[in-house]
Formats: sequence, structure tokens, C-alpha cells
Amino acid sequence: MMRNLWLGGLLTVIFAGMAMLSFVWTPYDPTVLDIANKIKAPTLAHPLGTDHFGRDILSMIMVGARTSIAVALVAVGLGIVLGVPLGLMAAARKGSLWDEVIMRGNDLIFAFPSLLIAIMITAVFGASALNAIIAIGIFNIPVFARLTRSGALSLWSREYVMAARVAGKGAARISVEHILPNVANLLIVQGTIQFSLGILAEAGLSYVGLGAQPPTASWGRMLADSQTMISFAPHMAMFPGLAILLTVLGLNLMGDGLRDLFDPKLRRARS
Repeated sequence: MMRNLWLGGLLTVIFAGMAMLSFVWTPYDPTVLDIANKIKAPTLAHPLGTDHFGRDILSMIMVGARTSIAVALVAVGLGIVLGVPLGLMAAARKGSLWDEVIMRGNDLIFAFPSLLIAIMITAVFGASALNAIIAIGIFNIPVFARLTRSGALSLWSREYVMAARVAGKGAARISVEHILPNVANLLIVQGTIQFSLGILAEAGLSYVGLGAQPPTASWGRMLADSQTMISFAPHMAMFPGLAILLTVLGLNLMGDGLRDLFDPKLRRARS
């Protein structure tokens, strides 16, 4: 429904704007410690309170939005850049050795959750936001490869594809000029969903210490820092948790709205 698209878009724009604003301004420096004002409840000076080091939580959430969005965006981009060509290749060569190798490779990656992939990567290269991007990106590759292949397979029997073959176009050119534009809608919708899952994955990896490292602010690490203080400082967990919830909700609503927009049959069924 269109209201889902508008509401999801509004929530997404708010947090994206917050992330962009953090590049030029935050109420306080989120890396500066102020022990004298630690664990303060929300006040006019600190609208969302302070943490156990006296850092302003609003400032940390703003910078954390930048971290989460950047990690998720690059990771999803990595999945699209590598997964879509693999899916197109598998569909163009259905039943061939290439198709079998690509799909079995996807199954192999699916067997390892992003958290386990991150543990393996960080065990070798150390914990960092870059390694979190690689781990989440690797997990996104088979998602887009499978989606692209399934969407492309239904198009290879269409008349315009047969006409392109008769005109002498090769499989690669047909995939780019005729197949890809017609599966783009599927990829856009799935991209918004994977973006929300990427933010959740980044928060989860940071929560267990495998994501962005101090002094970089991260919503997941803010939750990890607050877990032992939630009984007497619930604001430390509540606000970063709400930030994750609302951002993921916004992206999922936007994805649902885009799916309705791109699929008239689904839109009529819901109306």
C-alpha cells in the first residue's frame, strides 16, 4: 500500500538525514568522555541522556546511524555487484556446468550464517567495520544470485528474447539489454529488505564485538555496553534499540510499498 511506502520512506529519510548531519554537526563530540556527567537521565542539555562514560547518547546515535547505514549499504552493494551477474550467467546457461557450480556455491555460502562468516574472517584479519562489510556482503551474494536467476529464467522463453536471439545477439548481450531491466524491480525491492537485514546484522556483529571498533559509535555496541546497566539506566538501551527498530521498520515498510507499486496484481488484491 502507498501509505507503507510513504511511512517507510519518511522513517528512512529521517535516519539517513541524521547520518548525513552527523558528518558536519552533533550536539556533543561522541568520542569525548565526561565522567562527571555519566549515566544521566534525559535532560534539556542531553535529550537522550548520557552513557557510563558521560558521552551524549543522541550524538552517538547520530554517528551510529552513519556507521550502520554505511556498512549495510556497502555490503548490499557488494551482494548486488557480485550476485546479479552470477544469477544472470546461471539463467543464461541453465543446466550447464556453470549453472551447477554457481548454484552449489550459493548453497555452500547459505550453509554459513553471516555471524559465523564474520567470526572466521575476524579470526584471521581482526574485528573491524570493513570485515563486517565483507561478511555481510558475502552472505548477500547468493540472495541476489538466486533471485536474479529465478526471475531471469521466466523471461528467457519470452517472445522478445527469442527475437533478440534471431537477430544474432549473444547470451551476455541479451542478459544485459533485455533480462536485467525486467528483473530490476525485483532487485530494488529485495535490496531494501537486505538493507534492513544488513543494519540488523551490523548491530548484531557490533554487539558481540565483531563490527565497528571504538571509538567509532555503533548501535550494536551501545546495546552491549548497556546490558549490565539496564536496571538503573534503561535509557542507555532504549534509545539505540528504538533507532534500530524504527530504521528496520522503515526499510521494510518501504520495501513492502515498492513491491505493491511494482506489482499491480498484488496491489489490486490488497485493495
